[in-house]
Amino acid sequence: MQSDKTMQFMQIAMKYLPEAKQQLDDAGVELSLEMIQPFMSLFTKVMSEAYEMGKADALAEKE
Repeated sequence: MQSDKTMQFMQIAMKYLPEAKQQLDDAGVELSLEMIQPFMSLFTKVMSEAYEMGKADALAEKE
């Protein structure tokens, strides 16, 4: 299940990547595939933690 969520998180990240790249380009920061990998790993960690927090909140509301 976790790998399914990670894949979904990556799909979300890829959806917004062009916008992020444009903002970085506008700021004068060059984005390469080598540079993006650590940020994608960080993004999936953040999204996983946010997902678990939302899941816990939903379960708590059911009780």
